Amino acid sequence: MASLQFPISLETLDSSKKFNSFCYRRASLVVNSLNRVNAIKVNRFQSELNVAESLNEQNPDCSRHEIGKGISGTKRLSKREVGLRSSSRKSKWVRKLENVFVNDGEFDVDYSVIKSDMSLEHCNDILKRLERSSDIKTLKFFEWMRINGKLKGNVSAFNSVFRVLGRRENWDAAENLIQEMVTEFGCELNYQVFNTLIYACSKLGRVELGAKWFAMMLEYGVQPNVATFGMLMALYQKGWNVEEAEFTFSRMRNFGIVCQSAYSAMITIYTRMSLYERAEEIIGVMKEDGVIPNLDNWLVVINAYCQQGKVEAAELGVVSMKEAGFSPNIVAYNTLITGYGKASKMDAAHHLFLGIKKVGLEPDETTYRSMIEGWGRTDNYKEAYWYYKELKRLGYKPNSSNLYTLINLQAKHEDEDGAIRTLDDMQKIGCQYSSILGILLQAYEKAGRIDKVPFLLRGALYQHVLVSRTSCSSLVMSYVKHGLVDDTMEVLREKQWKDPHFEDNLYHLLICSCKELGHLENAVTIYNQMPKHDGKPNMHIMCTMIDIYSIMDLFSEAKKVYLELESSGIVLDMIAYGIAVRMYVKAGSLEDACSVLDLMEKQEGLIPDIYMLRDMFRIYQKCGRLDKLKELYYRILKTRVTWDQEMYNCVINCCSRALPIDEISEMFDQMLKRGFVPNTITFNVMLDVYGKAKLLKKARKLFLMAQKWDLVDTISYNTIIAAYGRNKDFKSMSSAVREMQLNGFFSFP
Repeated sequence: MASLQFPISLETLDSSKKFNSFCYRRASLVVNSLNRVNAIKVNRFQSELNVAESLNEQNPDCSRHEIGKGISGTKRLSKREVGLRSSSRKSKWVRKLENVFVNDGEFDVDYSVIKSDMSLEHCNDILKRLERSSDIKTLKFFEWMRINGKLKGNVSAFNSVFRVLGRRENWDAAENLIQEMVTEFGCELNYQVFNTLIYACSKLGRVELGAKWFAMMLEYGVQPNVATFGMLMALYQKGWNVEEAEFTFSRMRNFGIVCQSAYSAMITIYTRMSLYERAEEIIGVMKEDGVIPNLDNWLVVINAYCQQGKVEAAELGVVSMKEAGFSPNIVAYNTLITGYGKASKMDAAHHLFLGIKKVGLEPDETTYRSMIEGWGRTDNYKEAYWYYKELKRLGYKPNSSNLYTLINLQAKHEDEDGAIRTLDDMQKIGCQYSSILGILLQAYEKAGRIDKVPFLLRGALYQHVLVSRTSCSSLVMSYVKHGLVDDTMEVLREKQWKDPHFEDNLYHLLICSCKELGHLENAVTIYNQMPKHDGKPNMHIMCTMIDIYSIMDLFSEAKKVYLELESSGIVLDMIAYGIAVRMYVKAGSLEDACSVLDLMEKQEGLIPDIYMLRDMFRIYQKCGRLDKLKELYYRILKTRVTWDQEMYNCVINCCSRALPIDEISEMFDQMLKRGFVPNTITFNVMLDVYGKAKLLKKARKLFLMAQKWDLVDTISYNTIIAAYGRNKDFKSMSSAVREMQLNGFFSFP
């Protein structure tokens, strides 16, 4: 049989070193185990001798002397005599079984009949028969064997119970039993014990537990066999567990075991996870390890290249497969077609498709599906649809990927009639309505033709939209995103689900979406057409509309919504008050803004955040309400508000006339100590405060500080000049004027 032939030079690729560089992360966990593995190699003759001694103990009719004679050759029994004696013993045991078992409704053991001197062979026979009928009765008889001393060195009995525990997923009991086998019953663990448990994990898809039993196997110094690695690698392939697969694969190579399916599993895992370089390294490792590939190996190698679009390498793989004596089957052809599709070489895929019949094969369901996908990738709607029709004509069913490809092509190529047929096919093969809707919306959004969706939604699919809150929400959100407000409102009027709370949240989401997209007129349309419930209005919707009307400078409408909200009896939160305040400030109605703040202060439990506090300071300053500024300042000193740079600047600028100069000066010094930098306005305010208080020394020091930080402006010079003038320091005043002019600033006329 020919060896592997690949398009890359395997002799120059040190794949073993590359692979081991990422596979041996966990090797340190089993260093001691490897030493123990070398120490337990069993001598074949010694093993057979132990079996002979065991049989001698179990058969009282056969003495050691007779065995000895048989071995020495003094007297040999003919094969016929041996067969008759064996058959006689079996017949006697079968007759005894009729008395051992009872069948009173359920198959069970008659414990009044069996005796403690029953042989291990017969006990194990009973245990195996029970295992095939009842887990509970098996465990019960196993306990009888424990009590009567039938488990000493009896690995076979333990294996039967491990199968039961694996089916029942009682892993803790299995682990305890393994420890008892070694410490209490003198059993020598072998691969069969652990394979039994690994097999159970493999059937159940329990990846972590399979890895656990394998690690324990190594810790006890038990050498795995081919079946161990085959089951584990199949399990890891099913669970896409790269780390455990790499570790197990590396241990297999260390033990010198060749498991063909393990190589296939490792390549498949890497290919599925798009780790193509590593997959190719395993292909090289197969060559280095002298693996003679089977059909499955060839197929996964070809697939690894095809998934990357490396069709030339895949083609050479097919040639090597033929030379190895394997005729390419339909799976190989389908894999190549997939590869051509990924490489956008659909002419080659078409040629290969035509050649399938020439080699005595017939295209199957997968062949047509792959051709649809390939033509879809090249945006050839005509060819993709031809293969789709052929697929259906031959009685095959398209998969979800085919339908997704087709609906995307139809959206792009403006074939709405074809899209309707595709949607019907989706429903016929059992696709979820919600999935169909999602695919449809995604395809037509991508094609920029979402306005065609209302024409496509009909029948059972549209009925599903009307009764499903989730699907209805997805549809109207997509409509609103693309400005289809009329279609949105039509769906919402016709919907059949009833959930006022969910409906309110949906309308709020739609309005917010319009706001974020800048479609403010659409937001107003939705708000005006949404149903009015008898209960209280939705505060969040109304606050959003106040904000939207403010952005549109429609302050009369914004005030109308706020007054409606205020008179509804709903307890407003801080967000609502903040939106109302900002609306009045933008409208220039500062007194109305103060009125809102007064209402807010009367409501218990509301704690303004730092942004609201800054707004309050600015509004009170503009309204000249010095008493409110002073009250607010001392109130926040008692709270745990964290002052930042902007807060210091805001309070100093707004409260310079409301607070004593010592309080303002102390606040400014505290700001500097905390490392915050005042802005130019704050410097000018402090210069004005010090100047009016005739604190020229402080004013001069502050001015120099502002100059150092390059934060002076014309107002700064005018303020310091005015301070000198008040104190009749004309010399400093003249000097400041000259400096101002030299620095390019001009005083106010």
